[in-house]
Amino acid sequence: MNIYFACSITGGREFERVYQDLTAALVMDRHEVPTAHLAESTVLSLEAVVAPREIYERDVTWIRAARVVVAEVSVPSHGVGYEIGFALGAGKPVLCLFQEGRKISKMISGNPHSQLHVMAYRDSGHAIELMRKFLADLE
Repeated sequence: MNIYFACSITGGREFERVYQDLTAALVMDRHEVPTAHLAESTVLSLEAVVAPREIYERDVTWIRAARVVVAEVSVPSHGVGYEIGFALGAGKPVLCLFQEGRKISKMISGNPHSQLHVMAYRDSGHAIELMRKFLADLE
């Protein structure tokens, strides 16, 4: 399955290990994840050399091509919020994962859209379990 993975880049990288665990699980499960590089520690330097317009065009193309969007939303991010809204507008199912106890945007937690699924996780293993169940239910 082609999956667009979204996570905070410039908003903060405190959940980078979770991002890496989620993308590694997706790749291990043989999914296509064009945004897997966003989980890497080198992402800031990799993305710094790409023009904003190129990133926008690349990312919306990837969202359009994806079957589903999986977003880690524990750290507020304008970009991730935009990607979620764009994906929902394009008719894509979206899974938003966040660490239990974190406050997330009410625009996410309060959104009644039928394609938006918001789930709290305890740790990386639990996040992977929730993600795998969500994806299995789509097949």
